[in-house]
Amino acid sequence: MNRQITLAARPSGFPTEGDFRLVEAPVPVPGEGEILVRNLYLSLDPYMRGRMNDTKSYAEPVAIGGVMTGEAVGRVIESKDARFREGDIAAGMTGWQEYGVLAAGEARKVDAGVAPVSTALGVLGMPGLTAYFGLLEIGRPKAGETVVVSGGAGAVGAVAGQIAKIKGCRVVGIAGSDAKVDYMTGELGFDAAFNYKTAASYYHKLAELCPGGIDVYFDNVGGAITDAVFRLINDRARVVICGQISQYNLKRPEMGPRFLWTLIVHQARVEGFLVFQFKERYEEGLRDLTRWVREGKIRYRESVAEGIENAPRAFIGMLRGENTGKQLVKVG
Repeated sequence: MNRQITLAARPSGFPTEGDFRLVEAPVPVPGEGEILVRNLYLSLDPYMRGRMNDTKSYAEPVAIGGVMTGEAVGRVIESKDARFREGDIAAGMTGWQEYGVLAAGEARKVDAGVAPVSTALGVLGMPGLTAYFGLLEIGRPKAGETVVVSGGAGAVGAVAGQIAKIKGCRVVGIAGSDAKVDYMTGELGFDAAFNYKTAASYYHKLAELCPGGIDVYFDNVGGAITDAVFRLINDRARVVICGQISQYNLKRPEMGPRFLWTLIVHQARVEGFLVFQFKERYEEGLRDLTRWVREGKIRYRESVAEGIENAPRAFIGMLRGENTGKQLVKVG
């Protein structure tokens, strides 16, 4: 049988474990042009919270009773397409379940000899590509500039900050614990960082750590931290909107200061993006990311929960910032 995590109810505010249900279903059978994958790791990502709401977005919401959406990596156990053989490792959007069927054309073959297969969901997967294209194509950092990354110890933020260092920038990270601050300034090589949960004033702390202002802001969190950044941007600064995790679980929209006038004063730019808009260039991004990982220029961490039944608990913990680096669920 195929164990699956389905959506039992639409959350009000933060999800609870009661919003999910563990069910069993027959193992699916692939059709022509498809492959059957036995998942090894599931990816847990903040965007999944939005898919739990019945609201219009860039993708359809998960239906009540539907399998939770998400990418996974696993071993092909049956193939009906010449592009894959039994035993190959494949990544794709199979969702929160032990077995999934993928159209071969929508699956990505993973070379297990390059790095642990789990990295196909993290530094060498969608989060790494999000950091790569978001920073380099939207942020366009130049050597000597100051780059601020919120959520700097997460799967995307950690990579974005390290790429900024590779490009010769001064990098300041923001995260929610002293241990994460140490991780950013130690293992990841950020120039400075602070714990937003203990900072008396986001604005004054950022002003202290960015005395020359902010040229690029890679935003994963939104809210009051982003408000503070707007007050410190330099002329022709670039603000990259990757995520707004501080807003995802609010029952009512958060009211905040209106600092868009600073974009006029500083002739600055704010741009949101989806990694999928760069789909035709994934190979380029993965090539660079793989090289940097091999050279030790990009380091990564993984937080791994054991067992598909623990996926809801791990997901909720991730939304509360309990993980460092990429949050995964080890299925098999």
